[in-house]
Amino acid sequence: MFETCIKIAGEFVFWYPLLMSLFWIAGALIFTFFRESKKHETQFADINWPKMSILIPCYNEAETIAETIQHLSTLSYPDFEIIAVNDGSRDQTGQILTQLATTQPKLRVIDCRENKGKANALHIAAHAAQSEYLLCIDSDAILDDQAPFYLIHHFLVKGERVGAVTGNPRIRNRDTLLARMQLVEYASIIGSIKRAQKVMGKVMTVSGVVVAFRKKALVSVALWDRDMITEDIAISWKLQKNFWDIRYEPRALCWMLVPETLKGIYQQRVRWSQGGQEVLFRHWNIFTDWRQRRIWPIYLEQLLSVIWSFLWVFVTVHLIFTADTISQVLVWFSFNSFALVFLSHIQLMLSLKNEVKYDNIFTYYLWAAWYPGVYWMINTFVVISATPKAIAARWKGGYAVWDSPDRGNRKDSSFNHINQSSKSVS
Repeated sequence: MFETCIKIAGEFVFWYPLLMSLFWIAGALIFTFFRESKKHETQFADINWPKMSILIPCYNEAETIAETIQHLSTLSYPDFEIIAVNDGSRDQTGQILTQLATTQPKLRVIDCRENKGKANALHIAAHAAQSEYLLCIDSDAILDDQAPFYLIHHFLVKGERVGAVTGNPRIRNRDTLLARMQLVEYASIIGSIKRAQKVMGKVMTVSGVVVAFRKKALVSVALWDRDMITEDIAISWKLQKNFWDIRYEPRALCWMLVPETLKGIYQQRVRWSQGGQEVLFRHWNIFTDWRQRRIWPIYLEQLLSVIWSFLWVFVTVHLIFTADTISQVLVWFSFNSFALVFLSHIQLMLSLKNEVKYDNIFTYYLWAAWYPGVYWMINTFVVISATPKAIAARWKGGYAVWDSPDRGNRKDSSFNHINQSSKSVS
């Protein structure tokens, strides 16, 4: 019986990532062919653009916040305000924001004395916003000039049930191997997943870096969950459970900084995984409501990815201790790795073809072409590390506060590639 279970687990460990890669490839191709390829004819000239509120939660962002706000102030969108919330920063963020408010007429600053988390900061900013349309970006982000038009356009022409539109994050810092690996990851894995999920009708999460909301939709679900570590994943599920539509707009570019240390990447990914698992704990009851059936596949995919991570470790350890020779272990790993790397390479090439019209990332292909193949292995240890944190958070409650993230090295975060990509989208 035990050997039968091991065999079934081994089959699942092998086939699950391959089948998911095939699903992502097929979904991304369908999205590209039927939705994305026809979007470049959008005309904005005759639209009466409504006021927009840009919300920026800040915590220890003294190095980046001035650049972000100064760039936002130059946007060509006709009517907008900027609301920056200093969430109890321990550096000079508060002072910088106060100084910026004297020179930037569109900027309003809310200075909180205590750090209570990104979700709480967004709560405060949403209450202060004067617009029905809220555009949330991170405090290190550089928003493409055309992005607000593409995002708000969905609310105006796609119907009253559009609750959120998530944009397309791009990476600014590109001078290290770790940054270039993530550059390819965002294109080949994250971009493909979002496209495939949207074809299904539901998405796992909006992008916390750049996303626009209809305020009415947020209010109807009591805004963001302040006790969830990833506010973007949590709000995505709340909106979709209440039958609000979330759309993906790949032309809405936003340039961000990514971690460039192993510690920084690890902490970021554990946080993401913890947020995904917290969603599993909180929203298990979707299976009791037939009306939620369109989001069932997203829940099951997230659950199966967690199960896969534990089974991969279990099967690997069992093989190492029971194999007659080391060659058996090497053959098993070689066969599994070759199949996964081969399919991941196909996924990568198709994804790069999708993304090249927004960002010329083919030049970074040789730096990280192998990365999609090891994505699942890296994700394994991240998921296992995040599981006890998610379980503890389930019972702890309270505010989910945040730490200062790793923003990487900014010496190669110039606007050269940003400006070129903006022209190609426009």
